[in-house]
Amino acid sequence: MNVRHPEKINRQSNPIPKKPYWIRVKAPISNLFKKTRDIVKKNQLTTVCEEASCPNISECWQKKHATFMILGDTCTRACSFCNVKTGRPNNVDQFEPYKISNAVKELGLKHVVITSVDRDDLEDGGAQHFVNVINSLRKNCPTTTIEILTPDFLKKPIAKNILELSLPDVFNHNLETVPRLYATIRPGSRYFVSLELLHDMKKRKSSLFTKSGLMVGLGEKKEEIYQVMDDLRSADVDFLTIGQYLQPTEKHAKLEKFVTPEEFENYKAMAYAKGFLMVSSSPLTRSSYHASEDFSIMKIAREKNTLSN
Repeated sequence: MNVRHPEKINRQSNPIPKKPYWIRVKAPISNLFKKTRDIVKKNQLTTVCEEASCPNISECWQKKHATFMILGDTCTRACSFCNVKTGRPNNVDQFEPYKISNAVKELGLKHVVITSVDRDDLEDGGAQHFVNVINSLRKNCPTTTIEILTPDFLKKPIAKNILELSLPDVFNHNLETVPRLYATIRPGSRYFVSLELLHDMKKRKSSLFTKSGLMVGLGEKKEEIYQVMDDLRSADVDFLTIGQYLQPTEKHAKLEKFVTPEEFENYKAMAYAKGFLMVSSSPLTRSSYHASEDFSIMKIAREKNTLSN
């Protein structure tokens, strides 16, 4: 039986601070929100919007935008920042690629983001399932651009070769935080393994857009964020997202600070100065937030960059 966060039960309780005015969001009420929810439920799909308690679900679903989470709703890891449940995953749904493409067609998505839980129980970490979803989307939604947000595929050496068989338009993998905090925030992952994944996927196809994201407010220092930016640029990553960490429960990692909108703007300016093609940095920024619009901007930025060179 799946248990939500069994590893978190005995963790120290961290009171959740009151959110500042700039980070509060409206409750979902529109008919379009309900229509999106109904399409997701009808196709028996999981979304990271719901599982990770995304603060932008109201805005995105009212635009009929949803980020699909494949390979089940149960993760084999227990990162201290994440609200997705941990446990023994169910068998992979072989019909999921078709369900995804059907929902994307119904929603009329021009750009879709596909993510997943960690599946350390699978030999390839779920890489072939990502490819199956991409192939189904290419066949049934040929005008839709595809972005995948993958796990790190730690100790899954065949994963990269499998992914190369059918690459998306955007390859996204989040570093999440600075190296110093990995032991407590992302204990099942390795910082340089994640960097290497981003670097290797770009080497396999130079025209592939690569993307990564960070949370702030976990106790990181400004200079550490700048160093991560440098590391990502060394890996030739094109796009960076920076958003506020929001503590899901008292058993999750302690929220150390609410970063101000002005600080997010400073991070954005620094990231652009370091050479990223596109930067999204704000309290409510998430990996797939405004992903469709951002993809268009990335394409324009690359074209301008190519012309200038």
